[in-house]
Amino acid sequence: MQKLNSSDEISVLEHDLDELKKSNRFEDDYNNTATILRTRLERLLKERELRKSLRSYNEGVHSNGGMENNSVDNQVITSKTDNLPTEEELANGIRVNKIVSNECELQDKRPSKHRLLVVANRLPVSAVRKGEACWQLEVSVGGLVSALLGITEFETRWIGWAGVNVPDEIGQKSLTESLAKKRCVPVFLDEDLVHLYYNGYCNNILWPLFHYLGLPQEDWLATICNFQSQFDAYKKANQMFADVVEEHYQEGDVVWCHDYHLMFVPKCLKDKNPNMKVGWFLHTPFPSSEIHRIMPSRSELLTAILAADLVGFHTYDYARHFVSACTRILGLEGTPVGVEDQGRLTRVAAFPIGIDSDRFVRAIELPQVKNHIKEFEGRFGGRKVMLGVDRLDMIKGIPQKLLAFEKFLEENPSWHDKVVLLQIAVPTRTDVPEYQKLTCQVHEIVGRINGRFGTLTSVPIHHLDRSLDFHALCALYAITDVALVTSLRDGMNLVSYEFVACQASKKGVLVLSEFAGAAQSLGAGALLVNPWNVTEVASSIAYALNMSSDEREKRHHHNYMHVTTHTSQEWAETFVSELNDTVVEAQLRTKQIPPQLQTEHAVGRYRCSNNRLIILGFNATLTEPVNADGRVDQFKEMELNLHPELEESLKKLCDDPRSTVVIVSGSPRNVLDKNFEDYNIWLAAEHGVFLRTANKKWIQNFTDNIHLDWIECVKHVFEYFTERTPRSYYELRETSIVWNYKYSDFEFGRLQAKDMLQHLWTGPISNASVEVVQGGRSVEVRATGVSKGVSISGILGQVIHDKDMKAPIDYVLCVGHFLPKDEDIYMFFEPELPAIAVTPTHSSLGNPTNEFSPNHSEERTKSDDHSVITSDSDDSCSCSMNSSMTINASNRTSSVLDLQGDNYFSCAVGRKRSTARYLLNTSADVVALLKKMAD
Repeated sequence: MQKLNSSDEISVLEHDLDELKKSNRFEDDYNNTATILRTRLERLLKERELRKSLRSYNEGVHSNGGMENNSVDNQVITSKTDNLPTEEELANGIRVNKIVSNECELQDKRPSKHRLLVVANRLPVSAVRKGEACWQLEVSVGGLVSALLGITEFETRWIGWAGVNVPDEIGQKSLTESLAKKRCVPVFLDEDLVHLYYNGYCNNILWPLFHYLGLPQEDWLATICNFQSQFDAYKKANQMFADVVEEHYQEGDVVWCHDYHLMFVPKCLKDKNPNMKVGWFLHTPFPSSEIHRIMPSRSELLTAILAADLVGFHTYDYARHFVSACTRILGLEGTPVGVEDQGRLTRVAAFPIGIDSDRFVRAIELPQVKNHIKEFEGRFGGRKVMLGVDRLDMIKGIPQKLLAFEKFLEENPSWHDKVVLLQIAVPTRTDVPEYQKLTCQVHEIVGRINGRFGTLTSVPIHHLDRSLDFHALCALYAITDVALVTSLRDGMNLVSYEFVACQASKKGVLVLSEFAGAAQSLGAGALLVNPWNVTEVASSIAYALNMSSDEREKRHHHNYMHVTTHTSQEWAETFVSELNDTVVEAQLRTKQIPPQLQTEHAVGRYRCSNNRLIILGFNATLTEPVNADGRVDQFKEMELNLHPELEESLKKLCDDPRSTVVIVSGSPRNVLDKNFEDYNIWLAAEHGVFLRTANKKWIQNFTDNIHLDWIECVKHVFEYFTERTPRSYYELRETSIVWNYKYSDFEFGRLQAKDMLQHLWTGPISNASVEVVQGGRSVEVRATGVSKGVSISGILGQVIHDKDMKAPIDYVLCVGHFLPKDEDIYMFFEPELPAIAVTPTHSSLGNPTNEFSPNHSEERTKSDDHSVITSDSDDSCSCSMNSSMTINASNRTSSVLDLQGDNYFSCAVGRKRSTARYLLNTSADVVALLKKMAD
């Protein structure tokens, strides 16, 4: 690697890195997926190399950063240098309660490029009040803190709770000022909120379920009764975190939210500022969808997380579980890179965290650690040392570990006086009854094993209910022959990494639970075990103790290379780099999403016109929502009913002599008759095959004969797959048949649909004149040539004939939730740029021709600027026409359309991937639009 020697070289590299981040050079290749992926990887790899070069310089900068003793200054107990601990200081065994100083003081000598806002439940410092406006700040050295200490390309600021209740204004102001010097921003939570949000929802509900523990049976009823209040507190606390982020956010900042405490923060932030770069990382396991789905708030949590641009997990398994939960619970589409919802992609990826391995490697050479090593070797000389370092928590599998060790001693009596197990169990949540019971259980097992296999001079287990200082812990790692990590569920478990980093000399063996996240990174060099299988763990202990030196060295080399190259700093930089890249790609996708309809402009143009045509879809456009409370009622959803708030406004529009309203739907005639019996409205059923005229008489719209001899065969196939696929159903219409698996398991339904299509094409419809139309969760077989766009020509002809229409149509609104196959209806009215003249001309009605624009293209964007015109009244009639475009059709001599560019509005409802000009999010937006038009 190139060695950087001058500030000029550093400046050049930093400039290159900044320019690389801004590069959109793959924009032109957006439609080529392979090109995007290749270019994206090249860009990320190049950025990684630049970061490494910068890091080689910054290591020298950090090593020169000193820290002076704390002193009282301006009533704040702090240090004069005001720096967070450097990596060198951490390696030298800085005490956990050492006073914090300001991070990145040396980095400030060069202008910072970007800001990284790290949002976590707890700040990296804890505050202890020493007076009314006097605070002592103590560092909390952890994996996340050390991971972000080494990032030099960002100016990092922390936002979180300081771990103390500060009810008075003076205390809040003084603490805020004190923390500001450390680039920390406090979120003030009162005791009641902390109890419900942190102790309640986070620790009693999310933590157990994410670790597959469930809830204690005796507390289940109480938990259910208090769930809603705890969930409300959780959302309130998350909103408070988001408000503080919003207050300190600057354009271009990167916001990185951490862990299960803050799952609602991405949504809160994106609701306020959709352009904000937001990432979210989970430090625990994410459970399978079957576990997650039992949570009453399952859908809300998933939706809130998906608001982030990038969602990160420690392992691929956790990422896969999250995507599966989104597909099975929310019904969204899972892709190889994330979760997609109507064109918006949330990238989901695995980012295995590491440790600051250099800190441990350097620590082994410190005199304090060497003294401890010498002491421990004298104390346990002649005996093999096994080590377990865990929090005293249900997920750590300490009882299982002890039972396996007992099993090993039973089966291997020759090892009784030759091995000792050192178990460090750090107490946690000592006020919780379940943890108190666990402590008693562990003590009972330890006592029993020591009583059975111990002697007057030695015992097989040394158990400590406390933590060790950094120097002593490194010394224990260094002398250990076998490390036992038997977590029942663990997000990552960095104890295994720390052990490997300290084993350059000993080359001990790691026995690792397959349920720890570290198993996916260190599995090749470790002995993987199922901690629930006591016999298997006991056999692995015996194998590890008897392992040859050659095998030990090979296994250790593999793990050591991984631990020393996949550091915590690399983890943090990779995540932030991926987040920036994800935002760039999202911006490219956004350019292909239609803009939101400006309702006032559409209504204003409507009022200025004289002969209007309003074409509306029915299902998911005008229908009544039946799951507004989040519940899915299949029976009610299958029964299509007109939205009750539309009745009055729709009647007004239908009775207006200057307006013609047409409903174009795939539903059969009886469904439309039931809902629109009393309306003076035109109805087109089964995608326009049948048309109900103003005199309420049904006629066939298509003049060509439609052959339906294939329906019976297809019906038998659909019946078979309906029986095989729970909660699926089929709908038999006069000219088509639809199989729907919307309410079935998504993955199983998709497999069944694939199987069905293979069978249809090789059998019943192999020679039939039909088309197969695939929806998001449906398969429809219809006659060839039937679509809403094809049918609109005949519908218009009949309307003009029956109404004896003289004045040309000068306004068209087309709104619907149509399948891509039926979006040709939008293109029928799409104006084209005139060849020479720009004055409006009349057009004739006929079938759509190749002259129509194929999509909402750049050509159309250049030709009319209606997307920026707004109006609150009829004054919009006076706005100048930015373009005057025509519709060209043939086969009629009379002029029926005089449609200018500003008077055509095609709107897709809830479909961001659409050829429509505009977008409306839900049927509620359609209701609001039609109400304004009727008024």
